[in-house]
Amino acid sequence: MLVPFNQLLADARSGGYAVGYFECWDIYSFEAVVEAAEAEDAPVMLGIGGVMMEPGWFGGGGLERLAAVGLEVVRSAKTPAAFLLNEVQTLGQIGRGLRAGFNAVMLDSSGLPYAEHARLTRQVVALAHAAGAAVEAELGALPDASGELSAGPGQPTDPAEAARFVAETGVDALAVSVGNVHVLARGEATIDFGRLAALREAVPVPLVIHGGTGFPTAAIPQAVNLGVAKVNFGTALKGAFLAGLADAVRTLPPHLSAHQTVGSRKETDVLQQAKLRLRDEIARRIRMWQPTAGAI
Repeated sequence: MLVPFNQLLADARSGGYAVGYFECWDIYSFEAVVEAAEAEDAPVMLGIGGVMMEPGWFGGGGLERLAAVGLEVVRSAKTPAAFLLNEVQTLGQIGRGLRAGFNAVMLDSSGLPYAEHARLTRQVVALAHAAGAAVEAELGALPDASGELSAGPGQPTDPAEAARFVAETGVDALAVSVGNVHVLARGEATIDFGRLAALREAVPVPLVIHGGTGFPTAAIPQAVNLGVAKVNFGTALKGAFLAGLADAVRTLPPHLSAHQTVGSRKETDVLQQAKLRLRDEIARRIRMWQPTAGAI
């Protein structure tokens, strides 16, 4: 069932957990997220992102086509779910996403100078709130591992600047840079808990962690205690799907039916086997951040 983004964040804060946002790219991935959430009896956020998409395809109707599929899956979910358009590049894409049914949006503008970032974010807030949708923004910059073992320091979020930014823009949630790393496929990030604690004191809205794949498991309880109410996953999801697909293709018999092997949704469907691997990974991540999953 589609529920407000802010409601899921408020429930997470009061319940002492963080809700996962799981980025999708096709109907198999949308279904995997919802099926995992239903199996865990847990709230969830899902949606699509603009960063990894081919710009011409995404801008030429891909956004709307994915939104139509995802929205139908979200509405049919038996557990609470919010639908997020994550890190798109333009205000035009924000408007298109709102018209397509997303109930939360995020503009990828944190790399701009502060004044321009705040100005654009205010415009996003005005558009989204008028449509009954929520806004997430990011302040600071995460290191980008791009599949490597290490990454540079990025730009940690300044607590005083974060307080000013939230007050000036009216955003509903703030993604922060506290040592977390984008696209960290191997190893774990090192989290600056002192900075996270200062951000919790400075910022009234829920805090968000991007780069959830490489977030250290042992650090999760402390992060939640310090105000993190949402965590984003992407790298781990595509990695699980790709591994499941590779294993399925590797074990194909020498003589097969193409109709049964691709798109049948039967056990012989290699994409269905990849989806099941993805579903298991999502369920595992839900349990990591929602230790009470099954009772929510």
